Amino acid sequence: MSKEIYLTGITTTGTPHLGNYVGAIKPAIEASQNKNNQCFYFLADYHALIKCQDPTLVRQSRMEIAATWLALGLDVDTSVFYRQSDIPEIQELNWILSCVAAKGLLNRAHAYKALVAENETSGTKDPDKGITMGLFCYPVLMAADILMFNANKVPVGKDQIQHIEMTRDIAARFNYIYGEFFTLPEAQVEESAAVLSGLDGRKMSKSYNNTIPLFTPEKKLRKLVMKIKTNSLEPGEPKDHKTCTLFQIYSAFSSSTEVERMRQQYADGIAWGEMKQTLFEKLNNELAAPRERYESLMEQPTRIEEILLAGRDQARARAKPLLEQLREAVGIT
Repeated sequence: MSKEIYLTGITTTGTPHLGNYVGAIKPAIEASQNKNNQCFYFLADYHALIKCQDPTLVRQSRMEIAATWLALGLDVDTSVFYRQSDIPEIQELNWILSCVAAKGLLNRAHAYKALVAENETSGTKDPDKGITMGLFCYPVLMAADILMFNANKVPVGKDQIQHIEMTRDIAARFNYIYGEFFTLPEAQVEESAAVLSGLDGRKMSKSYNNTIPLFTPEKKLRKLVMKIKTNSLEPGEPKDHKTCTLFQIYSAFSSSTEVERMRQQYADGIAWGEMKQTLFEKLNNELAAPRERYESLMEQPTRIEEILLAGRDQARARAKPLLEQLREAVGIT
């Protein structure tokens, strides 16, 4: 029985936070533990250049994200873990796919259309003002990431489903012209994956500056938890767990029994101070061991480099033969 090929990219533009762990890292690592899956995980550092032009931040984020995934238990003996920039075959495929990707298809990309709409609303004469070719061509590079390894499943959030559909369109067009080389990938949407709220009640996001970094030191973690926004209900007054950020984060790190017990405490009117202290203790206990592993890895950059280079070799061993076939197909020999 052939294995399902899973592929996930992690953009290197910031420090991983609790929302990243619950929504993406945890389910990805669980998928890698399934013996029926062959998983590819990569640091999308070329994608990062679309949003970030600070080289120090890109390098630091790349290191932090690699250390985070390793500290949380990614098994690099069963998964392929690599940097996008270490696989030149992906960039060559990016160009080959650009030559069959319709501009009209890229015009419909949500991110591009949103920026054009902003320009038009602001009254700017040029609807493409401030839009780079990197952003416009992002879906093609994403297609190259996926098709280079003929991934069957690509775990994504709902906002990324369109990119998988565009990848399928580009792959189908190439297959029609040159022959059947590419598997048409499927978006794997984790309906059960939690989307955590941040300190201010909005979705936890670097864009909102409302995140709780995953491996922030214990004292800082407590301060951040104590800053989470709540309402003014007094101790003893029943509280709605369904709309509470504290309860949401607690649930993401707790067993069903613990969640049910906490739901009852909300009905009984738990004090916000007590709930925040409970949440802090839960997070600190859950993250203490991986935090220690993370800090150790960050002090051993050469160890991280060795792991990523080993992943590079594995990825290129898969990419080179396919690229040779593609070159032959298009007449570049």
